[in-house]
Amino acid sequence: MLRVENLSSGYHKDINVLNGVSLEVKKGTITSVLGPNGSGKSTLLKTIYGYLKPFSGRVIYNGEDVTNLPPHEKIKKGIAYISQEHGIFHSLTVEENLKAGMWIYRKNKELVKEKLKAVYDRFPILKEKRNVKAGFLSGGQQKLLQFSVALLSNPELILVDEPTAGLSPIASEEVYEILKELKREGKTILLVEQNLRKAIEVSDFAYVLELGKIRYGGDREDFERGLKRILSVWGFEL
Repeated sequence: MLRVENLSSGYHKDINVLNGVSLEVKKGTITSVLGPNGSGKSTLLKTIYGYLKPFSGRVIYNGEDVTNLPPHEKIKKGIAYISQEHGIFHSLTVEENLKAGMWIYRKNKELVKEKLKAVYDRFPILKEKRNVKAGFLSGGQQKLLQFSVALLSNPELILVDEPTAGLSPIASEEVYEILKELKREGKTILLVEQNLRKAIEVSDFAYVLELGKIRYGGDREDFERGLKRILSVWGFEL
């Protein structure tokens, strides 16, 4: 479904964070990108989604070169992005956030109602909190709202950046249950995560990114053995 070819990118001209990254994400799978802080994981997702323009390389989605498409065009192509840093408006209520996320359906009021109902059926706590400003939600509830906003466009591919950062263990478990449920529904997920053990547990494939380069990649049967060796260099254990 997604192929990244020799991608180089960064935040300042001539200073690469990514250095020739190549990877594939197969339809209907969860693929994780793991690595230490500063390895370029979030930069990779931002470049794929279009927040950053690559210095070189290509992003191929469903056989189409989408490298230079802006984010709003990638949403229309079926790609969603759940950011670690932002994604909801804290000064708006839960329902206002959801309606803002349905801008592409704004002329179809009945569809907006249907999608709101689907969100509330899936996450009853959001219905309960629908008139509460997002900034007053717990960290776990804010993450549910982020997922809900991303799912409103009915994406095929979801880019997920550090979904459990700052969450309690209980909220983190709920996030991983959502990821597994989305996979069962046929969604494809590219996951960046610091929680190595949990990421490996839910993933079909994983890549290790270090200093902007892919150091290792493999499926479930292969990457656990390879990762143990690599992670020991970083001081981590599985």
